[in-house]
Amino acid sequence: MEGGWREDRVGSALRGENPAVMRRLGAGFAAIGDVQFLPGYSVLLTDDPAVERLSDLPRSRRLAFLGDMERLGEAVERACRRVDAGFRRVNLEILGNSYATLHAHVWPRYGWEPADLVKLPVWLYPRERWSEARYALGPQHDGLREAIGAELDRLGG
Repeated sequence: MEGGWREDRVGSALRGENPAVMRRLGAGFAAIGDVQFLPGYSVLLTDDPAVERLSDLPRSRRLAFLGDMERLGEAVERACRRVDAGFRRVNLEILGNSYATLHAHVWPRYGWEPADLVKLPVWLYPRERWSEARYALGPQHDGLREAIGAELDRLGG
């Protein structure tokens, strides 16, 4: 999935050219993450590329974005619980430290994670987890991606 869409994730989603997008939601796009060392990792992208932080949105749009984040979180939880008996919980984060456009991370967490990492933020995983080819998003993740999309559909808007 190489391409310019990574340089403009929101714009490419708006144009229908972002292959990571699973569903269009009320205030953004549900996308599966580029790395899958924690299978089911997903991202909620804003639908306005000019928005850098939650507080840039009027209150109604903030609430819509947060509602979409909750919906994506529940969809990831349901799908991952069904697919992996080691599923424990979902972590939701809005950071924006390296990618300025508003987005939220949805991280499934598992009981099989290394003991020294399972209780820490995902960002403390070794750097190689973020770049190893075996963790890159690919066709092997299609089933989980479809399961998350189906859960989003069941949860509705």
